[in-house]
Amino acid sequence: MTSVEYCKIAVAALEERKAEDIRVIDIRELSPIADFFVIAGGTNQNQLQAMRDAADEALTKAGLHPGQVEGNAKSTWILMDYGDIIVHIFSREDRLFYDLERIWRDGKVLDIKESGEIQ
Repeated sequence: MTSVEYCKIAVAALEERKAEDIRVIDIRELSPIADFFVIAGGTNQNQLQAMRDAADEALTKAGLHPGQVEGNAKSTWILMDYGDIIVHIFSREDRLFYDLERIWRDGKVLDIKESGEIQ
């Protein structure tokens, strides 16, 4: 399975948990740390945890296991490192504050359809 296919799986899982403003940024040309960032926002702690659990369950079922997960039940930024893809789950406030989209603006934002399909 390719990194893009894993991104599709993560996006679909996040959509199921009503994640806000999901973005996939291609950083392959910019950094050796990963191929893609999947960034999503949530409105409260319970939703952030549900998003984390859904993304992890879906990616694990697809055969991709996290190397590291940062953040706990009280965190407002959860980082899930799957090697080629890194999933960032933010509260609204933290997403605005850290603004990864601005920091990685030289990356290509991939078009995501409502079905979770990336073009």
